Amino acid sequence: MADKFALILITLWVGAIWSIGALAAPTLFYFTPDRQLAGALAGHMFTFVAYIGMVSGGYLLLHRLVRVGMSAFKQRFFWSVFVMLLLTLIGHFGIQPIIAELKAQALPADVMESVFASRFKAWHGIASVAYVVEGLLGFILVLRQK
Repeated sequence: MADKFALILITLWVGAIWSIGALAAPTLFYFTPDRQLAGALAGHMFTFVAYIGMVSGGYLLLHRLVRVGMSAFKQRFFWSVFVMLLLTLIGHFGIQPIIAELKAQALPADVMESVFASRFKAWHGIASVAYVVEGLLGFILVLRQK
């Protein structure tokens, strides 16, 4: 049962990363005329994905260690999960608070129309690259699942 639960968590986590990052967020920005609203909604979705990632990543690492012992440290699967979890934690607890603070400092204006626009773009770019790396590592998880 633990192996099946691990498979479900991989599916949930990687599916959430891909569906929110590649479908939902771009759709929000394309069809919502208010970019601040689109950003807020996307931000909430990315927060849910981060929580899914924290739970899933923690379980998957523990599951792999229990299942195969110390040889887990020699597996790409383990390190893929570890890096994905690390990126999730850095994004959620490191980068997102910086982005939120820049948005708050720009109020009532949109951050993109403020003096904080270049810093926002830089941090958003870092977050985007980390998210893409996380999604690619998720691809490895799906392929490496046994």
